[in-house]
Amino acid sequence: MIYLRLFFEFLKVGLFTVGGGLASLPFLENMAEATGWFTHRQLADMVAISESTPGPIGINMATYVGYTTLSGATGSILEGILGSVVATLGFIFPSLIIVTIVSKFLKKFSENKYVKGAFYGLRAVSVALICAALVSVVKISLINIPLFEETGAILDLISLPGLILAGAVYFVIKKWNPHPVFILGGSAVVGIALGFFGLF
Repeated sequence: MIYLRLFFEFLKVGLFTVGGGLASLPFLENMAEATGWFTHRQLADMVAISESTPGPIGINMATYVGYTTLSGATGSILEGILGSVVATLGFIFPSLIIVTIVSKFLKKFSENKYVKGAFYGLRAVSVALICAALVSVVKISLINIPLFEETGAILDLISLPGLILAGAVYFVIKKWNPHPVFILGGSAVVGIALGFFGLF
């Protein structure tokens, strides 16, 4: 049943994600709350790993969740691999079907006013989902709501290391405009160092 649920949950994400992998973040946040398969902190780690590895973020995240959910529950690497395959297939299945159908009819109906209107409407949905993803990333990386709820101290609401790192990255980009590989690599090194010293 867990395989079927993994497939179905990621099928829903793949079906309604319009505008790229980051647009899947609101759906993944909802999945975290509904299933308990991963925490918001793990979601932040998944975003960081998915953004710094080749391939679309949504597929990378589906693979990661499928693997960690099954291998964590059973302790079996083989079942983790099978879980990652099932979750990934669930995520890409709607796209495969929709693209196959659309490719058959798009040329014929591309000038149809209803088709044009539908695509125009999808642009707005895409922008809204990406904005929601931006809010999710800020919430995960710069705001520490669980700690604030625990202590009630207003200063605990802001993640100081995250804020400093974001400011440093912004400064480096503005001043030197380095290649994105160096930004990703440098941020990963700093994140590992902060985690090692228990600061993040």
